[in-house]
Amino acid sequence: MFNIAAAQSGGPTSAINSSLAGIFTEAMKQPGIDTVYGSINGIEGVLGNEFVDLGKILTSDYDIDLLMKTPSTVLGSCWFKLKDPREDDSDYRKAAENLTKRGVKAFFYIGGNDSMDTVMKLDKWFRENGVDIKVIGVPKTIDNDVAETDHTPGFGSAAKYVAASLQEIIRDSRVYSIPSVTIVEIMGREAGWLAASSCVLRANGEPAPHMIYLPEADFSADKFISDIREAQKRYKAVIIAVSEGISIGEGFSSELTDAFGHKYLSGVGKYLEKLVGDNIGCKVRSIELNVMQRCSSHIASLTDITEAKEIGEAAVRAAMAGESGVMMIFRRISNNPYRVEIVTSSVDGVANKEKLFPAEWINAEGNNVTVDALDYFLPLIQGEPEIEYRNGIPIHFRLNQ
Repeated sequence: MFNIAAAQSGGPTSAINSSLAGIFTEAMKQPGIDTVYGSINGIEGVLGNEFVDLGKILTSDYDIDLLMKTPSTVLGSCWFKLKDPREDDSDYRKAAENLTKRGVKAFFYIGGNDSMDTVMKLDKWFRENGVDIKVIGVPKTIDNDVAETDHTPGFGSAAKYVAASLQEIIRDSRVYSIPSVTIVEIMGREAGWLAASSCVLRANGEPAPHMIYLPEADFSADKFISDIREAQKRYKAVIIAVSEGISIGEGFSSELTDAFGHKYLSGVGKYLEKLVGDNIGCKVRSIELNVMQRCSSHIASLTDITEAKEIGEAAVRAAMAGESGVMMIFRRISNNPYRVEIVTSSVDGVANKEKLFPAEWINAEGNNVTVDALDYFLPLIQGEPEIEYRNGIPIHFRLNQ
């Protein structure tokens, strides 16, 4: 008998806890696994020897079901980059020591492309130093920018929230007779997947958002104003989806960076609002969806929540089969009917890499996306989990009640 440990890292999502539930439930089916530990605040908890016994917390099927429907990281998270072990391997030795003394033979890290840097480094150091611990990556991010995998757990729910929010904004903006422009700023860092996903409204006959601007296409302020004037010939209320990462010049992103060197993005929507006000003069407002995109489990995608659990389960099976230094990935087989398979991919091809939105799915004008994007996105937002409410509010699973 041996034990395993799991941790969560990076930004929260509506599905990351479902992957943790998948790891736990599959581990409990394996006759060789005894205890499943959860590391508090990602790799920081491993280094600080802060673990909880998940078997003492998830004591019923109800607990597991509630955990799956609870957004954010129940174990906490971190943005922590391991140093180059050739310069300082003290953290690696500490991680090996703390995991080994708990009898851990497999460590699962749920996170994005930066978190896979931790998986890659730990796996390599463990191998080179004779530490018998398998290291497996489980993907997550609302940005959908993790390399190798067709999509990431967390993205489908975020896309569903973005589309539903935009639809409500459309209803609100169309009640007035005066011309207006509404600019909705959407997360995604340097990748435009989430903003592009707003195109799913077309499946229900919505013409809006009338324009979609992504980091993967060149942006011109003059062209932006021209696009709006053209749209105003047809629509009194023009709705625009814009990715936070579009390039609009210097001075509109913070100089502050996270541990992995990513700039904190801000100001795109407000900049464009002023641009429209100065050049067109109609009623204009910008809306930044901000962190609500990440954890809106009340409108999560059932497909997303289900797949997140399944990929966690598959990670345990991969470790039991002897795999290490890999990330679990979705490989799409077909759009309609929607079918995927879960396989492994070397984490070396994922860590610190970024999957951008396909240029061929952007229209020639650079202000919208093609039907191929719609076909890709639609299966990921299907279904709704049954949410339990108390006093009119969704119930969440919490470690510390």
